[in-house]
Amino acid sequence: MNTPSSHIYLDSQATTSVDPQVLETMLPWFHEKFGNAASRSHSFGWEADKAVESARATLAAGIGAKSREILFTSGATESDNLAILGVAKMYASKGKHLITCVTEHKAVLDPMQALENDGWKITCLEVDENGCLSLDDLKNAIQENTVLVSIMHGNNEVGTVHPIAEIGAICREAGVLFHCDATQTFGKMPLDVEAMNIDLLSASAHKIYGPKGVGLLYVRRRNPRVRLTPIMHGGGHERGFRSGTLNVPGIVGLAKAFEVSQEGGAAEQSRIQELRNLLETKLFDALESVYLNGHPENRLDCCLNISFGFVEGESLIMGMPDIAVSSGSACTSASLEPSYVLRAMGVGDDLAHSSLRFGIGRWTTKEEIETVAETVIHAVNRLRDMSPLWEMDQEGIDLSTVQWAGH
Repeated sequence: MNTPSSHIYLDSQATTSVDPQVLETMLPWFHEKFGNAASRSHSFGWEADKAVESARATLAAGIGAKSREILFTSGATESDNLAILGVAKMYASKGKHLITCVTEHKAVLDPMQALENDGWKITCLEVDENGCLSLDDLKNAIQENTVLVSIMHGNNEVGTVHPIAEIGAICREAGVLFHCDATQTFGKMPLDVEAMNIDLLSASAHKIYGPKGVGLLYVRRRNPRVRLTPIMHGGGHERGFRSGTLNVPGIVGLAKAFEVSQEGGAAEQSRIQELRNLLETKLFDALESVYLNGHPENRLDCCLNISFGFVEGESLIMGMPDIAVSSGSACTSASLEPSYVLRAMGVGDDLAHSSLRFGIGRWTTKEEIETVAETVIHAVNRLRDMSPLWEMDQEGIDLSTVQWAGH
């Protein structure tokens, strides 16, 4: 239902279409119920405020939080920035050391870089070939002046899922705040901020079949109480942490999208995983020199990242114009540099450039997966047939020993 003409959409880590149930729930809040939730002097404002608070309660309950601990933002990028910059500046007198991981989203790495430019010390934990960080490395990185650890739950490029509960326990024992970017797992995997010792959590609506431009930040109020320095100033909305007129239709849509995702629950994720495994099996059975990027087991059900040796990823995408896939993170794919996530995992530039990310979603069908598999196999074989490097490899020549002539 979600694709124009014959196009097949397999880029669900980048975004998803709005579920019809979500759209139906949102529509009245654009025209019939258009009040400002901060207008407390008439029924239009009261009605909007009631809808916002209802959404807040729904979302809080879904992650084991209290309603007042949910702040509404424009999306996970803003939530990440508010969490990182807000904590760093609020607790600067305690310490100016923060810890993150090399494979985090740019929405985490860039504010960390900005803080480093302003005098904070940032430790970026390395990962192994599967994209997994070492818990011992994390423990050893925590210092007396560490105020925050920011680690994502599921990686947006390769799907590797970090052991968030264990990370949270380490942070709690050390007395360090823990922020989790849960953009790729919110609504898809169980999240409990109490059981996992999460102090701040970011999420977006458009990854779970909700609207773009709205998200949330969970901020713990007790044990410990987390305080933030605002990065936007104005009317003091959202407990003073995030000023700005609330996006009521978006907030209503976010809550409804979360509700729908919970109703589908494990059954939907199981179906998506089956389709991902089907695509993976078909590609690996039919092609040589293909490599899985990310952890083979601890990964998102919807994500499949594969490198196709001796094929350039952008050329492969251009050879499949009716299939929407990604050759890297949608937020940074304008760059010609190979994926920094794959590089951090030790993937060489050639294989990093040959990677494709397939994102299976709610509307993906088995027939579409079979079509995609056939199309990818055909495109890879066609491109390899034109590649002298592939021919040399098939002849048994070790390309690493070849002395290439200079210009």
